[in-house]
Amino acid sequence: MAPQRMAWLEASDVLPMFPSLVWKLTLRPELRDALAADALAALAALRRDEPPLARGQGWQSPQDLHRREPFATLVGCIHDATRSILRFLHIADDAACEITGCWATVLAPGAAHKLHSHPNNFLSGVYYLRTSPGADTLNFHDPRKQTGVIRPPVLALSAENTDQVVVQVSDGTLLMFPSYLEHSVDATSSDDERITVSFNLMFSNYVQTMSRPLW
Repeated sequence: MAPQRMAWLEASDVLPMFPSLVWKLTLRPELRDALAADALAALAALRRDEPPLARGQGWQSPQDLHRREPFATLVGCIHDATRSILRFLHIADDAACEITGCWATVLAPGAAHKLHSHPNNFLSGVYYLRTSPGADTLNFHDPRKQTGVIRPPVLALSAENTDQVVVQVSDGTLLMFPSYLEHSVDATSSDDERITVSFNLMFSNYVQTMSRPLW
């Protein structure tokens, strides 16, 4: 706002409320490279008997990668990041989270991943094992569906008026976000495969300690 243009105004403020947060972390290069060597070898073994992906196709691994040794380093990073996020959100110390599923996704050139969220979890995330120009973004979409009812023209896109935010990523990027936050991947224009590891987290003792009525 521009108070100097309104003679009647004594004070003004803009109050941001109910944010949807995305945490973006970057692994140290030496850790990133060691993790990639183990994880990519393990994924190559899982895909050994699979036919090569055709243009526009994708492949997903089993959802138990968090229980496999080649991914132990990544799992440790995820748990460290989760504890930090819970502290940031001022969530009680005894509200520990655990990984409920962890899987790799390989997208061939031309492949996309449609709009989706991850129900029945508190946090979700994705780690980028292999990216390249044209295959190095993730789209997040406004969870407030009602904002689409009226779409006035805007002079410039900003965080306050857009319905989509595009996050740039690279090898070693770890993104974590609320599981309700819808996201998508545009069709890659790269000639190389895009390889990621996604995961979900939920409170370990939700039923026992956290699901009581709040009224």
